[in-house]
Amino acid sequence: MVFDLDMVKAHYEGLKAKVDAAREMLGRPMTLAEKILYAHLHPDSPLQEYKRGEDYVFFSPDRVAMQDATAQMALLQFMMAGKSKTAVPSTVHCDHLIQAKINAGTDLTVANEVNKEVYEFLASVSNKYGIGFWKPGAGIIHQVVLENYAFPSGMMIGTDSHTVNAGGLGMVAIGVGGADAVDVMAGMPWELKMPKLIGVKLTGKLSGWSSPKDVILKVADILTAKGGTGAIVEYFGEGADSMSCTGKGTICNMGAEIGATTSTFGYDASMSRYLKATGRAEVAEICDTLPEYLTGDADCYANPEKYFDRLIEIDLSTLEPHLNGPFTPDLATPISKMTETAKENEWPGEVEVALIGSCTNSSYEDISRAASIIKQAKEKGLELKTKFTITPGSELVRYTIERDGFIDLFEGMGADVFANACGPCIGQWARYKDPKNAPKNSIVHSFNRNFSKRADGNPNTHAFVGSPELVTAIALSGKLGFDPSTDVLVNKDGQEIKLDEPTGFELPPRGFDVEDPGYIHPMEDGSGVEVVVAPKSERLQLLTPFTPMTSKEVSDMRILIKTKGKCTTDHISMAGPWLKYRGHLENISENCFIGAVNAFNDETNNVINYVSGNYHPVPESARTYRGAGVGTIVFGEDNYGEGSSREHAAMEPRFLGVKAVCVKSFARIHETNLKKQGMLALTFVNPADYDKIRQDDKVTITDFAEMAPGKNLTIRLDHADGTSDSFEVAHTYNQAQIDWVGAGSALNKIREEAGL
Repeated sequence: MVFDLDMVKAHYEGLKAKVDAAREMLGRPMTLAEKILYAHLHPDSPLQEYKRGEDYVFFSPDRVAMQDATAQMALLQFMMAGKSKTAVPSTVHCDHLIQAKINAGTDLTVANEVNKEVYEFLASVSNKYGIGFWKPGAGIIHQVVLENYAFPSGMMIGTDSHTVNAGGLGMVAIGVGGADAVDVMAGMPWELKMPKLIGVKLTGKLSGWSSPKDVILKVADILTAKGGTGAIVEYFGEGADSMSCTGKGTICNMGAEIGATTSTFGYDASMSRYLKATGRAEVAEICDTLPEYLTGDADCYANPEKYFDRLIEIDLSTLEPHLNGPFTPDLATPISKMTETAKENEWPGEVEVALIGSCTNSSYEDISRAASIIKQAKEKGLELKTKFTITPGSELVRYTIERDGFIDLFEGMGADVFANACGPCIGQWARYKDPKNAPKNSIVHSFNRNFSKRADGNPNTHAFVGSPELVTAIALSGKLGFDPSTDVLVNKDGQEIKLDEPTGFELPPRGFDVEDPGYIHPMEDGSGVEVVVAPKSERLQLLTPFTPMTSKEVSDMRILIKTKGKCTTDHISMAGPWLKYRGHLENISENCFIGAVNAFNDETNNVINYVSGNYHPVPESARTYRGAGVGTIVFGEDNYGEGSSREHAAMEPRFLGVKAVCVKSFARIHETNLKKQGMLALTFVNPADYDKIRQDDKVTITDFAEMAPGKNLTIRLDHADGTSDSFEVAHTYNQAQIDWVGAGSALNKIREEAGL
């Protein structure tokens, strides 16, 4: 079925005129990203040329999507906004709270019991405010969005960093925090700094063991984990046209790992095929009449250096399979060099677990290509040498691959098929009883992230990211450096076997099929629905508005923590077992910064407190300062807040009394989340000033009261020895964002305007 067809039709009816007007105003050809952005300008941002990387612009996204872990806080905030219904089509997807432990059926049953209170809350809020609800087991949000809601040249936001997956169907789809979602659901303009544009020209064609996953692994190698920050990555060229729609989705999905605002591809025949295969022929038929408006103008791709801020070229014909990792998704190693590289770096060469699936690689095509390898392994007498798991992306995919015999094939080789959920990809994996003391080991997976402790809680697990095909081949060898294009395996009869290249199906030859996709439509009138949050609940807690900070509160602050090295949102607010508290701000704040490394002692979750005079876990120290009326500040290094869109990484410090975060550079989503919660997100003008900070300093922002757009602030460090240092810090706040600080949060500003 086609969801929200009237909205989609209205978009296409107005698209031509909007793009033509924008092209005439700019006086030049337009990239796809520009067409989508200018076609979604909010009336508060009139049609004019906006400077990339400089101008803040208001947009009108077409829809909002939320996964269950982030939806709780987003909807708790929306309940405070005074609205009776969402202004744009919105959905909730229950995919994060299901733990992978035994098998799909058992794990889903347990999840429904353990998370009953949360699921009922999300379902009732969805019913009340007109939000579509995808129940547990329906699938991973990004796969479900691609199958049902994404449409070429549309714009959407989602409360998950991998919302960008929808770029595989030609959207501008952007990951945000819950407060941003509240803006859009409340009918307000959504603000974004006009992104820069990175063009990736793909020539040649993938073959052999190479896959779309290897394209983004290579791009991550080139751009690093922060190289895409503030930019939209637009892929084009003959190589782009040769890939499937879901392959494009894989590439866009991992654009989050380079910090990109989003990634996208122009409309082509593969997208048309995918729309038709997933029951959206009406949308495909409209798109087929508007091809020039659903891709970049010809000159943009013929002379890309004139239109993009940066250009990358990749020849798919020479691209070999990669494994990226460990501990960061941008550390790329071609598989042909992995044995040597692993030995040099003392990475464990034996692989213990191989996992395929997740929101990044769980399409029918992905599963069918992996199945082709398992099928030939069975025929050639090979056996799995590692534990092997499969996570389907949606019930539509799972039902179809079961019908087509793939699940029986996998299970017949000893693999475990988990529920249609995020599972091990986000730490919802019951691998160890005591992960902190688990041994050093290597795993390979087709997920998107591989930060320390992310998958299984074990800091000694070296996780490597690869394509489903490569991960499956490695599962048959048990060796990290196994190169299926050159290496051989020995079967149970002692024969040397070389694997054939994987084969698969872009789309199911017999079409998709499903009995119950898992969707529940909201009531037409939800005004009578009562949303219940038990006062003593440990899982859910109604919110209390934050109070505005004052000049006094940013004077003589203490340092909560000076983080060292990579500090992702996983370090600031861990997932895994902490997911159960995502709707309870007080309880989840007990994980605040527990994974971050303290620069003063190289330890995690151990900081000195100058009220008590003792060392404490970070949350306890924060509560001690807050109880004594002492404001706190956090310092950090580059790309601070990399990773998930989870706004808990901003709300928890805010709740615990942190007034400002000052770092060398921010990841985009996290900087925005801090702003939305009424905090100060500051950057060192001179990064070397990071080294001036001592743990016993008192810190004052001397000119906080004069904060203004484009005007740097000053931090003074009063050292314990009586000396002091001062230095400038920059910020990117416009006046509206400064007003959020003055109101205590962006939500408070919405409430003020609503008279609440």
